[in-house]
Amino acid sequence: MGFFERLNGTRRPPSGVTPRTAAEVRDAVLAVSGPGTPYRVRRAAPSEKADLVADWRIRHRSSGEDVDLRVSTRMRLDPHRREVRALQEQRSTTKVRLSASRAYGRGPGYSVECPYERGPDGRRRRVTSFDTRDLRNALRAAVVGAGWTWRPRLLKL
Repeated sequence: MGFFERLNGTRRPPSGVTPRTAAEVRDAVLAVSGPGTPYRVRRAAPSEKADLVADWRIRHRSSGEDVDLRVSTRMRLDPHRREVRALQEQRSTTKVRLSASRAYGRGPGYSVECPYERGPDGRRRRVTSFDTRDLRNALRAAVVGAGWTWRPRLLKL
């Protein structure tokens, strides 16, 4: 694997892993979401121009801010090359009193948040924490474990 492939996040399966069929890879990726996960993986609608889509919506409130973060990963399976091309998009909306801001990002980025608030005893405590890399790592592990290559994209699938 070349330097630039490693830099953009391409992961290949270890040698000796037998590649599975496209249907088995699809089932492995769909099995990533379950009752205990905060995200869901589903089959894509025709308008989404993908085979599978993973969605994660995070809403939280801290220090008077309402934050709504949406992470979406569209995936296209290529059975001839035995690879899954993935395009990740992040949209966030932050509302503070009378103002609001929006942000949009595309590509293999991530967001980590560990907000704190004051408890009844006056000490700071962690309210929630999330790391959007958790979704990407779970999807990538399912694809590479099935003997296929994970290839992140930046512009189009």
